[in-house]
Amino acid sequence: MIKYINDERYLTFALAKGRLAEKTMELFKDIGITCSEMEDKGTRKLIFVNEEQHLRFFLAKASDVPTYVEYGAADLGVVGRDTILEEQRNIHEVMDLGFGKCKMCVCGPLEAKELLSKNEIIRVASKYPNIAKDYFANTKQQTVEIIKLNGSVELAPIVGLADVIVDIVETGTTLRENGLDVLETVTDLSARMVVNQVSLRMEHERIRKLINDLNEKRLEGKF
Repeated sequence: MIKYINDERYLTFALAKGRLAEKTMELFKDIGITCSEMEDKGTRKLIFVNEEQHLRFFLAKASDVPTYVEYGAADLGVVGRDTILEEQRNIHEVMDLGFGKCKMCVCGPLEAKELLSKNEIIRVASKYPNIAKDYFANTKQQTVEIIKLNGSVELAPIVGLADVIVDIVETGTTLRENGLDVLETVTDLSARMVVNQVSLRMEHERIRKLINDLNEKRLEGKF
């Protein structure tokens, strides 16, 4: 249940667990937002509260963050753009936080590049079937068979399960070590701040101040 103090509602943040959450709290600290409860690494608490600023935080699996935000369990969320695109939730993306940068790419053996220039049906393996489907249907206008995988998608073209894969690429080391290359770039990725549609209207002033404060730090070169 949402708590109210002095008629001001608690603003709730859903943060993707791990490095994204840690980096987000570092940014927030630069604009005066802190939560001492989150600094206790041994805690079993699920909800972390800053009573003075009327803020609540909770950590969630990345793929669940857009869901929490869409349904209003969280007013705001921080998650990778790959998750936003894949989950396709009714949320409003308000800011690129500039960290966690990487790319979503079509990858495979070099000889597969020719298949991407022909109007032929090919097999595409990915952990991100919605992103892959959208890219091939709307950007390339190429008919493909999408195979959803959960593990190491690099295996798919090596063992003949798929012609190419769609996956996140950071350094490309794993690809090169397995005889694969980046064949096409689907989109750039980074950590993004998302907002619930209703919260954006009801808490417009507080959310806008948060965004403005972060933008000021960006201009100062803080991120």
